[in-house]
Amino acid sequence: MDRASATTDQTAGVPAPAAAGDAARTHRVVFAVMVAIFVIAPLAGVYPVFMMKVMCFALFACAFNLLMGFGGLLSFGHAMFLGGAGYVAAYSAKTWGLTPELAVLLATLCAAALGWLTGVLAIRRQGIYFAMITLALAQMVFFFSLQAPFTGGEDGIQAVPRGRLFGLIDLSQPLAMYGFVLAIFLIGFGLVYRIVNSPFGQVLQAIRENEPRAISLGYDADRFKLRAFILSAALSGAAGGTKAILFQLASLTDVHWNMSGEVVLMTLVGGLGTLFGPVVGAAVVVTMQNYLADIGSWVMVVQGVIFVVCVLLFRRGIVGEIGHFLKKSL
Repeated sequence: MDRASATTDQTAGVPAPAAAGDAARTHRVVFAVMVAIFVIAPLAGVYPVFMMKVMCFALFACAFNLLMGFGGLLSFGHAMFLGGAGYVAAYSAKTWGLTPELAVLLATLCAAALGWLTGVLAIRRQGIYFAMITLALAQMVFFFSLQAPFTGGEDGIQAVPRGRLFGLIDLSQPLAMYGFVLAIFLIGFGLVYRIVNSPFGQVLQAIRENEPRAISLGYDADRFKLRAFILSAALSGAAGGTKAILFQLASLTDVHWNMSGEVVLMTLVGGLGTLFGPVVGAAVVVTMQNYLADIGSWVMVVQGVIFVVCVLLFRRGIVGEIGHFLKKSL
């Protein structure tokens, strides 16, 4: 009976308790290493603003990966959540005088509301139709940001004050700002981890693998996908609001369709459907942009070449290939 039960569990794709425990321990170790790198980096002489930019885009990529990697929904419009939330945070901090934590919170809530609105319109479609609807809605947000009087048009919202965290901590100090960004990234990453490993996350992955079967089991697939879309939008908004406070700027760059393409690139390069892949992918892309800035628009060509190489040679992404190699070795 024991062998039969074990065989049934394996064929059903249910991980054995020992395997699940090993995976959890591995995740804890990798998480500790990741946190150590982010904490030690500025002390080791790495430019703090560079690391903070990596963390903002890593959170953005993790949010996108939650939708695509674990939900199977390819969105070409996630820039509207990043950039839209950036405008909200910048405007509320500069015009209304909100403290940075309230500005980021408001930006997150607005991104979640926008995610609900766009999700209701797009979630009933699948595949390329879903992707095209999200792209069209994102372009509407882009042109609204370009024409609206309070967004500053092509100039954006500049000279955004960083303010004082909780009215006490001056974020104009680099290390204080670094701690603020790191805290938001870790909270966002922890939330993604909890979602993925919750019953909700398991159902979401089941819908990704076989939606008709999940529906036959009684799950409302559209409801689960809409919730995942809203959560992804909210986390993207947290990343966008934090980025606007960090760089004291909200501009059209973050709401442009190019940004939606970049987050797809980050996720695929790092490893689609992996927890730490988007973080690695964001670090790779941001590093590449930083060190190749001197070649101007040729950066896009280099990114394209790297994307093609990764798709052809590392189809699971960097983290996915490493994980697959370790499984084969063990």
